[in-house]
Amino acid sequence: MANLLIGDIHGCYYEFMRVLEKAGFSSTDTIWLTGDLVARGPDSLSVLRFVKQHSDQIRLTLGNHDIHLLAVYAGITKISKKDHTEQIFNASDCDELINWLRRQPLLQIDEELNLVMAHAGISPQWDLPTAIKCAKDLSSILSSDTYPFFLDSMYGDFPDSWSDDLQGLDRLRFIANAFTRMRYCYDDGRLDFYCKDAVEDAPSKLKPWFMLPRKIPEQYSIVFGHWASLKGKGTPDNVYGLDTGCCWGGKLTCLRWEDKQYFHKRHHE
Repeated sequence: MANLLIGDIHGCYYEFMRVLEKAGFSSTDTIWLTGDLVARGPDSLSVLRFVKQHSDQIRLTLGNHDIHLLAVYAGITKISKKDHTEQIFNASDCDELINWLRRQPLLQIDEELNLVMAHAGISPQWDLPTAIKCAKDLSSILSSDTYPFFLDSMYGDFPDSWSDDLQGLDRLRFIANAFTRMRYCYDDGRLDFYCKDAVEDAPSKLKPWFMLPRKIPEQYSIVFGHWASLKGKGTPDNVYGLDTGCCWGGKLTCLRWEDKQYFHKRHHE
């Protein structure tokens, strides 16, 4: 009954199957997925079908590419050729897959494992109750029939700072950006969306979100994906970055939580 935590798959179905095989995946295990199931890799359709078929064994958080897929489906934006997601929209079960995907959460918490997972991480401006409330509020919108209205207003970098006074689309946009796009922050916790440099090359005024003082209790470990250039390194002891850039020629990473053993499958290995 292992918990297998896996970084961003990005349509790399073959590597996904091989890393599960390496980890000894069985019907009693639980798979945790950091999000970005789709795009960039060659077989996003098979990834979605597998995850949906095994949903009783899956704990998933939505990533920015997953939400972007919803926006394409809703007619808000067009397919990017580099995403290789046309196969999804041409599939006979496209509607079923999309409507399942948009009902998936943005935050996973396991109180027995003391484990918190979100695609990009947890804003240093949020305590745990705030993160839980924000995730539920956005999930409620994405699950509703009015989700295209939010997606049409989703794209943008502001507001870049959390306030309990935020309302409406501004509030939802910050929530989506914090859960799915965050990398660097200013000292006060404001989000920066412009810097994608390696940590050692980033401007001194910016810090990775996980290096700022956190409001999440220290007994919780935080698991995230999204930031492939970290290569799974440079995080504090109880913070785990699992996106290791499989779709960019890197590797897909699986962490077996019980014994902290890592399993990897390199792209085209």
